Amino acid sequence: MVDSAPSEFLTAPSPRVFAHRGLAQEAPENTLLAFVKALAGGATHLETDVQVSLDGVAVISHDPDLATLGRDVRIDQLTMAELRHIDLGYGQGFTSLADALEAFPTALFNIDIKTDAAAEPTARAIRDQRATARVLVTSFNERRRRHVVSLLPGVVSSASAPLVARAVAAANLGLTTLVRRALEGCVAVQVPERAGALRIVTPRFVAMMHRASVEVHVWIINDPLDMIRLLDLGVDGLVTDRTDLAVNAITRRT
Repeated sequence: MVDSAPSEFLTAPSPRVFAHRGLAQEAPENTLLAFVKALAGGATHLETDVQVSLDGVAVISHDPDLATLGRDVRIDQLTMAELRHIDLGYGQGFTSLADALEAFPTALFNIDIKTDAAAEPTARAIRDQRATARVLVTSFNERRRRHVVSLLPGVVSSASAPLVARAVAAANLGLTTLVRRALEGCVAVQVPERAGALRIVTPRFVAMMHRASVEVHVWIINDPLDMIRLLDLGVDGLVTDRTDLAVNAITRRT
């Protein structure tokens, strides 16, 4: 069955607070506990990443392997059952995307698909949980982003790296029509404030994105002073490791 309900992803109050891999304070990142803490602390959205297991299940994980745990094995070399039993700390193991969507049935998820192999399992999990209306799917890879969007009619998406590059160039030239063309089908750009020596997020850039009816979400912002400065600049969302600090900063600002 196709989940064709209108998207809820951008109906949450602005500014949006994206919990980058949850709130990993006394919780491992990208776990159910980290998501609980983020939502309890006022995050409006959960930002997460998806890999794929050996048995074709969409797994929530940023890294493709277990190197940070001292193990020389990839996520896609283990079944979902095996991944669930790996101790990540605080009683947490790896979780599937379907389990996370089911555990938080009203939460809004920003999902970065990390590999081509994870694309169809991600779409399947979202469809099975009837969650199309409350997720945003994205990828740094444009072909992968388009593929997932094609599998989920009505889903919203943010721009891939190539589209962002085109939009930045067009914005710097003041070419609104080219910005719109570059970002056709996208509801947001999710960008760092800087990329090396290039400053991406400027007043002009924000204004041009808004003129093209596209939101600006900036990552990864953990300093409250930077949060307030960017919000004053007009950005629509902050992707942060410290949703607790972001919520406090927004409260003080208002």
